[in-house]
Amino acid sequence: MQKDAAAKAAPESSKGTALGQLLDLFQLEHVEPDHYVGQSLDLGFRNLFGGHILGQALVAAGNTCEQRNAHSLHAYFIRGGDARAPVQYNVDRLRDGNSFSVRRVTASQAGKAILILSSSFQADEEGFEHQIDMPDVPPPESLTDVFRQTRPAPELKSSGAQEPIRPDLAIEIRPVDPVDPKHPEKKTPVQYIWFRADGPVPDNQALQKCLLAYASDFNLLSTCMRPHGVTHAQPDMMTASLDHAMWFYRDFRMDDWLLYASDSPTSGHARGFNRGNVFRRDGTLVACVTQEGLIRKIDPR
Repeated sequence: MQKDAAAKAAPESSKGTALGQLLDLFQLEHVEPDHYVGQSLDLGFRNLFGGHILGQALVAAGNTCEQRNAHSLHAYFIRGGDARAPVQYNVDRLRDGNSFSVRRVTASQAGKAILILSSSFQADEEGFEHQIDMPDVPPPESLTDVFRQTRPAPELKSSGAQEPIRPDLAIEIRPVDPVDPKHPEKKTPVQYIWFRADGPVPDNQALQKCLLAYASDFNLLSTCMRPHGVTHAQPDMMTASLDHAMWFYRDFRMDDWLLYASDSPTSGHARGFNRGNVFRRDGTLVACVTQEGLIRKIDPR
């Protein structure tokens, strides 16, 4: 087996950190044509983190379409992934047109699909441009990284690692109006969150997009839970991402602050719908996200 070169290795300054390990995990093993293997990482959730599979699946698709830029992805989460086992990624080259290429990726473990992702790639092209304004929110320096203080810190170890790494986070997250995960109050279905990679990231837009796909699954589902005064941390709640879509419009850097502005228009039938816009700090809109998730009350016994 060999490591695919499309995703660059972590910089020396990130070695031995959560970010360094995550960047290394985006270097998939190329086992045969259009077939890749990615290692998993236990973040302390019930299943393998959905953003992890999204990011690696986009890496696999991009490895077969390196001359064009990813502009969208649409994914369905089919089964919960096992954070202790590697993930197989099989790519179908559906179309290569004059301007666009389409790939479909099936992520599987133990012979069963856990995610299906369709992604589209576009040749560079000029066109009309407009965007909405970035919300006026406090700067990240005035906020606290509450997730580093409140989330569990398991022994972070990938399915292919020999030694665990120190329990820090690959993504620094600073919410404008945080919710106490164990004692939530009802709030409007809108939230603003600053985030960035916790260290330098190679100057590679394909890798930046894969890392943003990974990070986009953090916190988006919680938007639809805010008006109900519930969170994923409560023992009587079952939550999971059901599907996820993204559109990329402009370049960005994951090691610079980005604002995730999200809202939830509706929820019902144990499902919640969420939308997100990602802005650079200078107000430039770089990506748009939508997601539907499971938000189900259960008997905790």
